[in-house]
Amino acid sequence: MRFVVTGGRGFIGSHFVEASLEKGIKVIDIDKMGYASNISLPWDNDENYTFIQRDICDLKHLPPCDVIFNFAAESHVDNSITDPGLFVKSNFCGVQNLLELIRGKQKCDRPLFFHISTDEVYGDNLTGSFTEKDKLFPSNPYSATKAAAEMLILSYGRTYDIEYIISRSSNNYGPRQFEEKLIPKCLSYLEEETLIPVHGDGSYVRDWTYVKDNVDALFIILGEGESGGIYNVSAENTMTNLEVIDIVLEWTDKNRDCIKFVENRQGQDLRYSINSKKVKNLGWTPKHPRGLYKWF
Repeated sequence: MRFVVTGGRGFIGSHFVEASLEKGIKVIDIDKMGYASNISLPWDNDENYTFIQRDICDLKHLPPCDVIFNFAAESHVDNSITDPGLFVKSNFCGVQNLLELIRGKQKCDRPLFFHISTDEVYGDNLTGSFTEKDKLFPSNPYSATKAAAEMLILSYGRTYDIEYIISRSSNNYGPRQFEEKLIPKCLSYLEEETLIPVHGDGSYVRDWTYVKDNVDALFIILGEGESGGIYNVSAENTMTNLEVIDIVLEWTDKNRDCIKFVENRQGQDLRYSINSKKVKNLGWTPKHPRGLYKWF
């Protein structure tokens, strides 16, 4: 088995690469080495690991492989509000380039395209949980580019008979996450003895999944899922931002004197929640389903 992994030096991608190598799978990792990429990783000299520094938008050749896992993306919502063009280029045009490279191969040599998306493509909901059949209603340029990429994948699947799978995961957390995200940002601010900024009143709800649980789900989907399938991946572990921060404060023996409330983000989503029954029916069960797992 041979994988091409795009964005394998990033947060979720690096955990997937690590798990793949542990299973004895050969991995070619294509990463442009953006600001959130890991410069060095423990498996850099593994004989089954090959690294290619390249932007997926500029990639001219797709190495032979059985599956291409696309983790490569700009993912910080605040940055997408400031510079949406960058997100269109990476998250949409980059996907289109990968699909074209697959289309250019003989059908017998085409890999399965496994695209890593996000629960944010659904937008927010005040009650209940989205299923894979619900319509997409993204709220910001980041989630809009991820939704647009999905539409492109569906069209290539129908028009060019390209095999694909799409996963939509909830907020991931765990080791190697860049500090622009909520949990590592909290830890960084506390270490620097700076107040943690909290949007609005901190009541916004997100669905939290430990990164290694997400990776486990991806392997189960690959083995048991259907080509052309879309799968939500979530521990169904919803918490307000303040509840998350309270847990981090407990980890560090701090209290709410360490936070400050700031203006809402533009287009702020109130609540994310997705239903993962479909992937659970394939045999996936998260090992960290409630609260937050302290990994350090």
